[in-house]
Amino acid sequence: MVTRPAVIRKFQQSLLTWFDSHARDLPWRQNSDPYRIWVSEVMLQQTRVTAVLDYYARFLTLFPSVTVLAQAKEPEVLAAWSGLGYYRRARMMHQAAKVVVHEHHGIFPRTAEELRKLPGIGEYTSSAIASIAFGEPVAVVDGNVERVLLRIFPEAESPVPHAKWFRDRAANLLDTQRPGDFNQAMMELGATVCLPQRPLCLHCPVQRFCKTRGEHQAPPPKKMRNRQIAYALLRRDRPGATQVLLYQRPLSASLMPGMWELPEVEMREDDHDRVELTLRHAITVTNYRVHVLRFTEHEATLRWPKQKTPQQWTESSELGALPLTGLTRKVLRRLQIIANEVK
Repeated sequence: MVTRPAVIRKFQQSLLTWFDSHARDLPWRQNSDPYRIWVSEVMLQQTRVTAVLDYYARFLTLFPSVTVLAQAKEPEVLAAWSGLGYYRRARMMHQAAKVVVHEHHGIFPRTAEELRKLPGIGEYTSSAIASIAFGEPVAVVDGNVERVLLRIFPEAESPVPHAKWFRDRAANLLDTQRPGDFNQAMMELGATVCLPQRPLCLHCPVQRFCKTRGEHQAPPPKKMRNRQIAYALLRRDRPGATQVLLYQRPLSASLMPGMWELPEVEMREDDHDRVELTLRHAITVTNYRVHVLRFTEHEATLRWPKQKTPQQWTESSELGALPLTGLTRKVLRRLQIIANEVK
């Protein structure tokens, strides 16, 4: 069992040897800058690595340091984040950057305990930054690490262990000489080899320590709701320029407050000739079938009353700098209205 010191050491050596040879070449692994590690860890929360890569590069081009991020306006930060979703992450990161600059003179705290005092930084993110950037011997536990631990320790069959069980076992396995590499290796193993379904057991560097090889009985996926929604597209086409009408979501909205989007409209049975675009879009547990309807300005005034929320006509060349909702950005890209963005 992976409890005796000698066995733990063999586990550590096997895992780190594999990681040294097989780790993915990811941009946030190229140095130990706590700012860059922090940005990557926040972006990677509930988001796939492939989806993060372009956003990460663009975000660091716009905000290359915590000082630049702290000095930025919130709409600029949200515009750079637009499309990644879970916008609270960006808002909290912006707030934390201000705290680091104004209260810590631009220097990140070096321990997980101190990092957790920053807005939006919890146990996982603080441990990741502290171990990878500063070498603090603290274990990281995310969904990938949990899966590895469940397969190594046979007593974790049922019921599902609580958070402390995972933290304790991750801490016991941690290589205190290379804590950052070890934490990344555990996450890498879960993300690329120790998969929920069809795990690549024959390629696993620690398979001899595994007690439950093969697939695990996963909880049933959340049932997705289906919903139809329609947005109005009002555009002004001029030589060399296109403008579209956007509305701003109320600042009191529970989802994406202050973000800009196309005006939502109720679709009627006789609107099928207006359809400019139909696409699918998923948000958390809802699958949306989205219809984008063409309207002239005159038709729009007859169709729905003037909204109290802010609205504006925006040039296509300026859309990239505006904090758009992810769905609006997707629509405008599909319609080739939004200007090409640097990635």
